[in-house]
Amino acid sequence: MNFIKHIISHKIIPFIKNWKLLNTVLGSIDIFAIALAFQCSFYLNYHNEVTFFFYNARTLKLFVLILPIWLVLLYLIQVAEIPRTKRYIVLFYQYSQSTVLIITFLMVFYFVFKLYVISPLFLIEFALIGLLFLFFARSLEYMLFKIYRSKGYNYINMVIIADDTAIPFIESMLSNKDWGYRIIAIFTGSVKIKEKYEKAIILLPDEYLTVLHDLMEVDIIDEVIYFKTRVIPSEVRYTVRSCEELGVVFSLNYTGQDNKLTNAIKTEIGDRRFLTFINIPHNSFALAIKKLLDIILSVFIIICLSPILTAIAILIKTTSKGPVLFKQARVGLRGRQFGLYKFRTMIVNAENLKKGLEVNNEADGPVFKIKDDPRVTKVGKFLRKTGLDELPQLFNVLRGEMSLIGPRPPLPSETVQYKRWQLRRLSVKPGLSCFWQIKPDRNNIKFEKWMELDLAYIDNWSLRLDFIILVKTVKTVFNRTGL
Repeated sequence: MNFIKHIISHKIIPFIKNWKLLNTVLGSIDIFAIALAFQCSFYLNYHNEVTFFFYNARTLKLFVLILPIWLVLLYLIQVAEIPRTKRYIVLFYQYSQSTVLIITFLMVFYFVFKLYVISPLFLIEFALIGLLFLFFARSLEYMLFKIYRSKGYNYINMVIIADDTAIPFIESMLSNKDWGYRIIAIFTGSVKIKEKYEKAIILLPDEYLTVLHDLMEVDIIDEVIYFKTRVIPSEVRYTVRSCEELGVVFSLNYTGQDNKLTNAIKTEIGDRRFLTFINIPHNSFALAIKKLLDIILSVFIIICLSPILTAIAILIKTTSKGPVLFKQARVGLRGRQFGLYKFRTMIVNAENLKKGLEVNNEADGPVFKIKDDPRVTKVGKFLRKTGLDELPQLFNVLRGEMSLIGPRPPLPSETVQYKRWQLRRLSVKPGLSCFWQIKPDRNNIKFEKWMELDLAYIDNWSLRLDFIILVKTVKTVFNRTGL
């Protein structure tokens, strides 16, 4: 066991951290586990006919149908991502739920479409073997992530509004580093909390709660926890409004009493239950489909456009000095920075020339844009006009840093100039395209209107809306209205 932990700590974790492959690795392991279970079941029942299921057209089609359905089910029952505080028995129960659902689906599908050439035993064995493989894989991943999070990665920043009763909860957050929670500050009037944690955590008096709103603007705060015996409705509502404005999750310690607060879902951290207020779209099924489509469509587009991607790379390399790709720091979900990829459209020293061109800036607000930017190459102008320079961001989507559709990721220098209400656009994962990108005259749109369009997308999000934006984005590429 020590050898396994050593390998995880010194080999696997640095690899994952450097390449940011978390979402891709997890999704690939789930797909592999399901495929392996399908193959094992196929071999047990049909090994006399053919060795591998993908050699049989009928079973290959069946697998292609079942795979996305099972992946969506895993997402819906909240086991598609690595948990933070769940017990293994709870994890097994959830996987059992997905197995029961998939068996039910398979049996209904079997009798409705009269697939009598396929043995029902094969389908049942597949589901049960899939349960074992998925649970085994997730258990190993869970162990890996416990070590990963204990090293300070993949953490959630939280602020706690607390009284004496919150001490056991605070202690559990501090002692279980493998849960991946980091306490940024505690607002409290408790003498016991001050005596116990004043040297380890930033403590602020209850009456300074208004400071929380400024703190959420300047620091990366993922969640605010309200943990008091006596709930003060006006205090809670005031904090909820501020969290909603900035796109921060708010959770209230749940005691089973009716606090007359709406728009909340029940969640758990350790052995504690909370009412969590989520101010972004929370349709589990639709979000599962969106996540699955992000991966499938990104892979599909990359494969289909690989000749175009190669041609663009050759054009850039042969017409101007410098690298093919341009990597730039951008701000993503909850203010976390990541490296965004684009085809290089400017000359090599473009950033150094920016200061001398700021007087010609044609955009308002913190954004910098010039219609005839002298730093843009000839090839770069065409790429920008068609939007083809954004294609490398498909790899950002595969890495889980972006989505196909969502507000564009801003520069760090832009977000520091945001007004409070504009910060809420960081509450969802950024995307390749959104409302602003599909406007034919987008560079004439005022900055505040742009921000309003992004917030309108968040407030009205649906799969149908994503589909409409995706279609219009393709139309924008062909119409070359990018500039």
